[in-house]
Amino acid sequence: MIHIRELDHLVLRVRDLDSMLHFYCGMLGCTVERNKQAIGLVQLRAGRSILDLVVVDSKLGRVGGAGPGAEGRNLDHFCFRVEPFDEPAMRRFLESQGVSVGPVEARYGAEGEGPSIYIADPEGNVVELKGPPETGSG
Repeated sequence: MIHIRELDHLVLRVRDLDSMLHFYCGMLGCTVERNKQAIGLVQLRAGRSILDLVVVDSKLGRVGGAGPGAEGRNLDHFCFRVEPFDEPAMRRFLESQGVSVGPVEARYGAEGEGPSIYIADPEGNVVELKGPPETGSG
């Protein structure tokens, strides 16, 4: 069994970054935590969570296909922070249920860099399962 603690981050594919920054920062009080212009990613602090904005015509955004609308996805994936992050046990459980599990990779989330895996729900939505931040790296 997997125990979800909270939502770690959400990734939105956006057409107009300025209007989205105005809405999420100017209206909802988020702050810019990281800006990776080279790949088209702006990470906003939203309380204890992160909201990623990925510009659809950027390097990262083009991976998702068409922009938000009738013919394109707006949500790239969402992430649950899981505890404990017991990768072998999670993998055994998920695979026993017929779920394909991606490789463990270090990814940045609300608590910092740490292990995560990607899976997909029955309708193809990508779900990231994220573990605790790595300590002592650097």
